[in-house]
Amino acid sequence: MRSMDHARATCEGYLPGLLDDVARVPLADREAPGSPVIELFRKHRGPALVIPTEYGGLGAGPLEAMRALRAIGAVSPSLAVASTMHHFSVATLFTLAESLQNSGLEWALLEAVAQENLLVASGFAEGRTEQGILSPSMSAVPVEGGYRVNGSKKPCSLAHSMDLLTAAITVPGAEGKPELAVLLIPSTMDGITRHPFWGSRILAGAESDEVRLSDVFVEEQLVMRTEAREGDGLDELQTVGFLWFELLISAGYLGAASTLVERVLTEKRGSASERSAVACRLETATLLLESIARRIADGGSDNSALGDVLVARYAAQDALNDAGAKAVELLGGMAFIGGDEVAYYAAAYHGLGFHPPSRSRTAPSLLDYLDGSGPVLVG
Repeated sequence: MRSMDHARATCEGYLPGLLDDVARVPLADREAPGSPVIELFRKHRGPALVIPTEYGGLGAGPLEAMRALRAIGAVSPSLAVASTMHHFSVATLFTLAESLQNSGLEWALLEAVAQENLLVASGFAEGRTEQGILSPSMSAVPVEGGYRVNGSKKPCSLAHSMDLLTAAITVPGAEGKPELAVLLIPSTMDGITRHPFWGSRILAGAESDEVRLSDVFVEEQLVMRTEAREGDGLDELQTVGFLWFELLISAGYLGAASTLVERVLTEKRGSASERSAVACRLETATLLLESIARRIADGGSDNSALGDVLVARYAAQDALNDAGAKAVELLGGMAFIGGDEVAYYAAAYHGLGFHPPSRSRTAPSLLDYLDGSGPVLVG
């Protein structure tokens, strides 16, 4: 499949040998708790993928990262999900690298991410019913020299392999009103514990368990203040992170669905017309995501970029559901019952629909954006 060949070639160019090493692990093992795929990702310098070369990274842009994540999702949806949480966190930080260097943030930690292949987990509020993705998931009390942080994130991908954890808190602003801030917390800090949470075998290799913080002391220099107040629109830091997240999480699930469609083409299942239809439907998602990747690469981080990425994500999600369902039908019952691959990938690509923001939550403001009466709001 031409576009998958491009995706695999891109991944191989940046992370040589990763796809082959992951594919050698049996599917049941690579997608299970305790899977070796995250350490294989680290071994092949995966944590440095989107970090600019001037900071010691591999310098993949949005389009290259999107293609690499698609290729990874085709061999291990769990690894695609886990690595997305890392990539969107570091892409956000290093996009604003110059301003963060001047902000007092402990820059040595960020340099170590690229140089030592450290993994960064996301502690934002994803997964909490009726709560915005950018809402604080932790509480923080100011103390001398920093903050005492309490709370939990569940699910938290990379829970067991992470070296650093990012989390959102509210801090007193210049006018006394609470403002959003982002913490960068070493995972070895006293008070950080992990607890079982993920009960499904689908995507279990992503290490999406619960991470609890109990009176964890975070120094002031590990706090990044944003310009946004809780409940307001996104500032640049948040918008950049949100765009990267939607792009890369969609790409990973595109890879999972691509595995099924590529098998239909390879095995020549169904008529030429049916194979063409299912492949074209899948490529709808590919073209949508690639267009958004180019938009991000061109520096788009305003509200229109935010609206466009949501439209692309929801449309890509529909395309994956259509293409994946038809691919399973064309592969037939014997393929479904003859092994775990078809059933597993058919379940895995549906995961995209569970990531924020939900359609119901964004529908009112997305309509305002589409008809020109107001901005799109996320949070």
